Amino acid sequence: MAKAARAAQAWRVYRDVSKPGSPGLGARLRAMPRLVGSVMRGAYPGMGRGRLATMGLGVLYMVSPIDLVPDFLALVGVADDFGVFLWLMGSLLGESGRYVEWERRRLAGPPAAGPLR
Repeated sequence: MAKAARAAQAWRVYRDVSKPGSPGLGARLRAMPRLVGSVMRGAYPGMGRGRLATMGLGVLYMVSPIDLVPDFLALVGVADDFGVFLWLMGSLLGESGRYVEWERRRLAGPPAAGPLR
């Protein structure tokens, strides 16, 4: 059931990336280092350090040669890696898209006031 939820999350992120006006995949990927820096400085209110640490653990799990479920167990061993990958990509791309939109709003500044009467 959790794998289906991860796949659904990845699909939602794909739809979000392909929406007109939404930050594209390239913009999201380029924003990831800025996102990490902003979270570490506490400048981005949309994500906490705990969530960033969880994503970092996901990256470590993906690159680590040690697995919870060994890969030699046919489909089960590969499925856990793929599940972590889907969750990680969905989370990173979704959050980086929100970060890019937050940056755009912040750079645009407050709305200009109309003429006084």
